[in-house]
Amino acid sequence: MLSVAFINPLSDEGKNVVRELGDFERVLSDNDELMSIVTESRSQEISDDSFIPRNYIDLAIKRIEWYVKKKNDRNFDNNKYEFLFNPEIYKFDIISYYLLCQAVGAKYGSNSRESRVLVESQGKIMEYRLGKLSKSERNLAVNNILNSVVLSHPKWTFFEELLSSKKLRLHEMILDNGEVILDKDDFLERFSSKIHGRKPDKMYEALIGTRVKELVMIKTVMQNTEEYISNVSEKSQREIEPNPILLELADKISEVLVESARSYGFGGGSRGGSIRASALNPRAFPPCVKNVMEGIKSGGRNDAIIMFLTPFISYARLYPSVFSENISKRVSDIDPNLNVVEGEIMPLIFGAAERCTPPLFEDQPQDKVNLIAKLGFGMHETADLKNEGQTTWYTPMSCEKVKLHLPSLCKPDEHCKKIGNPCPTTTE
Repeated sequence: MLSVAFINPLSDEGKNVVRELGDFERVLSDNDELMSIVTESRSQEISDDSFIPRNYIDLAIKRIEWYVKKKNDRNFDNNKYEFLFNPEIYKFDIISYYLLCQAVGAKYGSNSRESRVLVESQGKIMEYRLGKLSKSERNLAVNNILNSVVLSHPKWTFFEELLSSKKLRLHEMILDNGEVILDKDDFLERFSSKIHGRKPDKMYEALIGTRVKELVMIKTVMQNTEEYISNVSEKSQREIEPNPILLELADKISEVLVESARSYGFGGGSRGGSIRASALNPRAFPPCVKNVMEGIKSGGRNDAIIMFLTPFISYARLYPSVFSENISKRVSDIDPNLNVVEGEIMPLIFGAAERCTPPLFEDQPQDKVNLIAKLGFGMHETADLKNEGQTTWYTPMSCEKVKLHLPSLCKPDEHCKKIGNPCPTTTE
């Protein structure tokens, strides 16, 4: 029988597995049972022995590797990581999950890029593990986990944090008097008499069924993972220095993400048709951008610099294929140490602001905070990774929006008629 802890490691069963670990130093020791499960997993492809996780720490890194490669590499081969979906590995996997959460919480905190990737990877791993089950096993697992993480008749406010984080959307749920309806019998009791021309049980399957219950369950566990990371972070700040093993694991997680950014981050790696980021060529800027770069001599300085130029320069330099790929990213996904932001992007924007009449930040210094917010680092005076995600990285205006909101900037040349957004025209 499938362990629910294989899907939800924060379950009581998962916590018991952690308690049984014993000596923490064991996480570094080679484990023959783990290596045997990996090599004997069905459909597992192993190119060489160095790929096999030998201990809990190795397995933790493989969890993150799987996610970032699957997300970004068009030629990704899932069979190389098939062991992650073998239920026999669940005890090792649970320990690895907790190691990841504690490492990220202790060193980076819950607002970090590392935390976000870990939370997203847990959600995706749950999806794939459920997808490996038969329909009856899948329904049983989802119902068991839901019963443990969600109240029997939850008010929609129970999901307030999930809704505010956009991990879950209100229109994806069925409500009755403020209560979220998930259970089939509950749905039939409340709505059968109101449904005409359709079988109520068929309506339940269409509107809720396994799909919505899985969504709620997965998003709730993701939220609980984030909360656990946050608790670890708060505890590590109040109490003793974290175990060096956890700090070393945290560094390895960061290395995986930095390498991913180098390999795939500039517009998605090997995806066909992507425009890769490179140094900006000001001569390739469209007329509207050149006008702003020369400095705004009249009204509209704020919108031109903050709303228009800041998103334009940041996306053109870091992620010019944002509209063709339609994949949301954060600045640190591409510039993990903010070297490009501080060394290239900010000087261009500050230079344009200085050339305004009067200079924008001299006249309105509070707009520096708005600039940082448009890059996704919250309402602060400087970009800091610990604040990333407090606001959204604002995307560039389309040509139509420029014409509507900043018409004085729009002086089209012969190239403008070929584009709908100026962002991809700026690299060398």
